[in-house]
Amino acid sequence: MSTVTALGRATASELAKVFSLKSWWLLGLIMVAYVGMTAAGLAFFLSDAGALLAGAAGGGAPAPELDPVVIANLVFSSVTAVGLVVPLLFGALIVTTEYRHGTLTPTTLAQPRRGIVLTAKAIVAALMGALYGVLGLIGSVGLGAPVLAALGEDTALAEPEVIGVLLRTLVATALWSLLGLGLGALLTSQIAAIVIVLAFTQFVEPILRLVAGVWEWSAQLGRFLPGSATDALVGAGILSSLNALDPTVPVAAVDALTWWQGGLVLGGLAAVLLVAAALTTGRRDVE
Repeated sequence: MSTVTALGRATASELAKVFSLKSWWLLGLIMVAYVGMTAAGLAFFLSDAGALLAGAAGGGAPAPELDPVVIANLVFSSVTAVGLVVPLLFGALIVTTEYRHGTLTPTTLAQPRRGIVLTAKAIVAALMGALYGVLGLIGSVGLGAPVLAALGEDTALAEPEVIGVLLRTLVATALWSLLGLGLGALLTSQIAAIVIVLAFTQFVEPILRLVAGVWEWSAQLGRFLPGSATDALVGAGILSSLNALDPTVPVAAVDALTWWQGGLVLGGLAAVLLVAAALTTGRRDVE
């Protein structure tokens, strides 16, 4: 059997496994709801009405007026601001689930070449990651745009810059799913992978990014954190726009990565994890 044929069969098998479980669409529902609510909230608070309300509540001047395209990008990039945990978790689960339930044995018997199995999982992870990006955009655009329009703000959906953000969002979610696959393949423990994914995305990295942004030397290094690289790739992000939203926030002035540099950082991280997994856990005997 040729390598291409074997890879095609392995990929079809991996897709069948994914769609035979409930987890993929449950994660999809979470993605739509979580991102959608976040986008709707951002759309309100970034609108003129929200800015006036925040200024009145704080007893100070209203927040700085932002360009409609900037507002739209921030609202629609809710997918990568809060939703990356979903593709990351999915990528980790498609491999750790096999270790937990012992289904890796029949998988390996059906296709003894571990490299083909891992490559097939990578293809599925990237495809499903992009799918979760689409679902996230359904939430962010589907709820964020109507709120902006209802408050008299321009949704800017026809602007090339906004369209670029939407398309690069799909690339970002695909890469984060590959990151999850690499992490899961390296750890093999489902519980450990879930804990690390949730802790890193919800607590560790946001704190690191906030702290790193205070000093110039740390801000230079902070550009290469996965979240910072994602903001660079997509072209928008809440944490990377804190100073624009509130000029009183102390942020060191450093040049952000370009979109392609951000993509290279994420792709490089995913490649390192996958290669490390292939050279370590991928060579162990299957129990």
